[in-house]
Amino acid sequence: MTARRFVYPQPGDDLAAIAARELPGTQGADEQLLSWNLHLAARRTIGLLPSDIVFTEPPPPR
Repeated sequence: MTARRFVYPQPGDDLAAIAARELPGTQGADEQLLSWNLHLAARRTIGLLPSDIVFTEPPPPR
C-alpha cells in the first residue's frame, strides 16, 4: 500500500491557497480538496491548523 500525498498548511493558508499551489489549473480544486479531507470539512469554521494533514490526492479505489 502506498501512502497518499499530503501537505501541512503553511502560515496563513486556507484550502484555496493549498489548492492553488498543489493543484494548479484544476477547476474547483478547493472543493476537491475538501472532499478528500472530510476531517477538515467537519470543522470548517475553525480554519486550518499547522498540524493538519491535507491530502492532495484522492483515496485509493477499494
